[in-house]
Formats: sequence, structure tokens, C-alpha cells
Amino acid sequence: MRMHNNTDVLSKALDASSLKGEAITNNIANVDTPGYRRKDVVFESYLQQAIDSHGKIKPDSLSRVFPKVIEVNTNLDYRIDGNNVDIDTEMGYLAQNQIKYNTLISQVNYNFNRLKMVLDR
Repeated sequence: MRMHNNTDVLSKALDASSLKGEAITNNIANVDTPGYRRKDVVFESYLQQAIDSHGKIKPDSLSRVFPKVIEVNTNLDYRIDGNNVDIDTEMGYLAQNQIKYNTLISQVNYNFNRLKMVLDR
């Protein structure tokens, strides 16, 4: 994978992680709102569709990959008010997403440091 493709993928992944963080914090903020349905972000499956069987990004396919906010409906609703947000689950998702975001930032920094090192030679 060329570096700009890697950077493009990381950029899209950062956007998705940021959007997921917003969805999770909205879920937490609406934990007591009757009828509120939790939101999630779909991204990884869209990205997987843009990758060929050899693990390379299909030409021009990355430009069509965007994270999407979806409403999560489950049959496991346990609240009578129609709200399906569980605060403990959301806090776990928030921590997991923060770790993912920090890892992506570290990878972006690594890529730019490599590029800077090459340019400084």
C-alpha cells in the first residue's frame, strides 16, 4: 500500500472514530430520554468492501467510503420507556473507541515522521 493510500485510510478511520465518539456521547446524554434509540457508526464493513482479495485498495473505491450513523434496534430492550441505551455498555464503547482513536493518531504521527525523515535526508 502506498503511503498516501495509508494516510487516506487512516484519515477516513479517524473521521469514523470521531463520529462514533459523538454517537456514543449522544447515547450517554440521552440515557434517560424516553423512546431514544441508541446510535452506532458503520465504517469497517464499508472499508472492507473497498479492499480487494490481495489486501489492496481498489482504485477510486476509497473516495466512496464514508462512515454512517445508524439507529440500533434490538430485541433485547429491557426498559419500558422504549429507550435501549445501557450506560455501562456505552461507557465501555467510549473507552474502546478512545483507544482506537489514540492508536490511529499514533499511526498518523508515525507516517508523517517517516515522511519527514525521508525529506530531511
